[in-house]
Formats: sequence, structure tokens, C-alpha cells
Amino acid sequence: MKTPSQTLSRRLALGFTLIEVMIVVVIVAILASVAYPSYQDYVTRGRIPEATAALSAWQVRMEQYFQDNRSYLSGANCGARKPDDTTSFTFDCVDQTQTTFTLQANGRGAMSGFQFTLNQDNVRATPGVPSGWGNAQTSCWVSKRGSC
Repeated sequence: MKTPSQTLSRRLALGFTLIEVMIVVVIVAILASVAYPSYQDYVTRGRIPEATAALSAWQVRMEQYFQDNRSYLSGANCGARKPDDTTSFTFDCVDQTQTTFTLQANGRGAMSGFQFTLNQDNVRATPGVPSGWGNAQTSCWVSKRGSC
């Protein structure tokens, strides 16, 4: 009588049947179809702080500029230097006056469709989100699907 280890050794020596290989392929495909969208969502969520952190730092510089100059304007531009554009976001100062400003981050590339804003009253908004990420928000920054 053969021991289980001898049976397994013989089985491995003969190889796998086509059915066994196909079952493994199907299982791997099912796992990949579930995991890949989750991974894409995770990567997108990981890029959002790139915009929100830059807007927050820019707001601090704007407030420092205002303390020194009593205005948010420097000629026709916002007073403080804007952050450098990144591969995922561009930054703009919109709706600025001497006493108000709105800072904006616009998504590009893989982050296309995202738009984050921040103003002098620290009001954070997400006026633009790609489809599938829920609705635009006027009182918070969207950091994950369907919520702030």
C-alpha cells in the first residue's frame, strides 16, 4: 500500500490535467476582477491629499501675505506664490479681491474630473468629481467614494 506522500509525489510527477489548470485560471480571474477596481480606487484616494495639502499650505501663505500687505492681491495675481503643478493637479487662484480669494486644484491625467477649492474663510468644497464618486460637495473635500 502506498503512503499519501508517495501518491502525491506520483501525482506531481504526472502533472496537472487541463481541467485543473482551467479551474485555477478561473479562480485567479475572479480574484483579479474584484481586486483591480479596489486597487484603482485606493490609488486615486492616495492622490487626493496631494491637492488638499497643497491648498492648505497655500492658504497659510495667503494669510501671511495678507498680514504683511493688508491685501490678498499682488498686482493682478494672488499675493502668495502658488504651488507648482503636479502630474495629478494644477493650481489656480480664482475670484480674488483685496479681501477675498478662492484657491482651486483641478485634476488632470488619472485625476481628471476632480476639483477642490478653499477660500479665505476656510470653506472647503469639491465642486467637481468624476462619475461614480458621488455628488459634488459645497462644504467638504471628498476623500473617498460617496463621502467627505
